[in-house]
Amino acid sequence: MYDILVYLFENYYTPQACPRADVLASKLAAVGFEHDDIHDALAWLRTLASTTEHCLPLAITPTTQPRASRIYTDHEYAALGTEAIGFISFLEHTDNLPPALREILIETAQAADHSPLSLAEIKVLALMVLWSQEAEIDHLVFEELLADDEGRPSH
Repeated sequence: MYDILVYLFENYYTPQACPRADVLASKLAAVGFEHDDIHDALAWLRTLASTTEHCLPLAITPTTQPRASRIYTDHEYAALGTEAIGFISFLEHTDNLPPALREILIETAQAADHSPLSLAEIKVLALMVLWSQEAEIDHLVFEELLADDEGRPSH
């Protein structure tokens, strides 16, 4: 699934450039991705779209409000793991992940097929959340998101 998400990022400049799900599935299969991985990636993208729609009112909030601390539940810690939560905090504190996108990332990361997530996996998901919103990303943070620390996850 993660290889497919990276493939989408590398091959489609914006989310709007992606074809419809059925056409995309055919294109991904033609490139050589496995059916199960395609299914998982498209399901995750649907979750991302749904979560984004529900969190959209948060994105309208002015960014001049003071930063609030995010308290993670035991369930979120179990699903995400401390490494992923640490990376989310890093993105947030470097002003690359506004609160609305943080919540979208947390929700969609919990939809992953296993837990806890590795650092490489949370980086891919964060990249996709930022890409889906066409968010501006600091160059150094962008390089960190693309860094292949542990080898690209293949789930």
